[in-house]
Amino acid sequence: MIIIKLIGGLGNQMFQYSLGRCLSEKLNCDLKLDINSYSNQCGLTPRNYELGVFKIKECFADVEEINHLKNKKRSFFQKLFGIKKIYYFSENSFSFDNEVLNLTENAYLEGYWQSEKYFKRIEKILKTEFVLKNEMPKSNKEFLEQIKCTNSVSLHVRRGDYISDPIINEVHGVCGLGYYRKAVNYIAEKVDNPHFFVFSDDKEWVKNNLLTKFPTIFVNCNHNDSGHLDMMLISNCKHHICANSSFSWWGAWLGKNDNKIVIAPQKWFNNCNRETKDLIPNSWIKL
Repeated sequence: MIIIKLIGGLGNQMFQYSLGRCLSEKLNCDLKLDINSYSNQCGLTPRNYELGVFKIKECFADVEEINHLKNKKRSFFQKLFGIKKIYYFSENSFSFDNEVLNLTENAYLEGYWQSEKYFKRIEKILKTEFVLKNEMPKSNKEFLEQIKCTNSVSLHVRRGDYISDPIINEVHGVCGLGYYRKAVNYIAEKVDNPHFFVFSDDKEWVKNNLLTKFPTIFVNCNHNDSGHLDMMLISNCKHHICANSSFSWWGAWLGKNDNKIVIAPQKWFNNCNRETKDLIPNSWIKL
């Protein structure tokens, strides 16, 4: 059995699930989700379990199963003969750690695991599971039709808690208008007649500040509690401009266009000490 601890918002949960799903597929064992972190929260940005909207393999770990793996110790004989069975595996850094993919036993995993290298081998499986259980609302379908019939480019602006929460702001910061201008210009050089579809948790700000000379549609049919619908709309766009956000990362990664152009910010964190070379797929453009 693999138990993966879920923390953070939708994008983070998708990274965590994807690693657990990859290991469960490799080891031919059950995957269970630990969602206890959502019971006791503090801070300005409370989160909820959000993966239930997708057609994933959803099974929750109980307290007994969690404690069994988190607290399990190596026996005297395992230590004597040098048998290194790992039952609790915690992410040590932001860089890809191949060791976790070499697990051969039941394990409890805790971390963010933000690299496609953890689950690239099951890409096709994930793209069949990260689809909506329920039909899109009519308001979303109207935008979807426009997305499908144009050279659509998703443009995601993350503000919200990146602005309002001082701790989160110190870690992440926000992508400036200069980044978005460069990204729009890059797309315009590569794509004929691009149509930009803007997604943001600060709709008024983007309307007042994000101006282009190209057709631009501000997607306003969803609220913060239905972000998964925005993500699905993003995934249907032909090309993508990401914010420094796991949310737009997943929207772009799930993109259905085999020839998609994906632009991501070179600076993902305010703290330059965090190594992000494994976060952005090699085929994406960093600006």
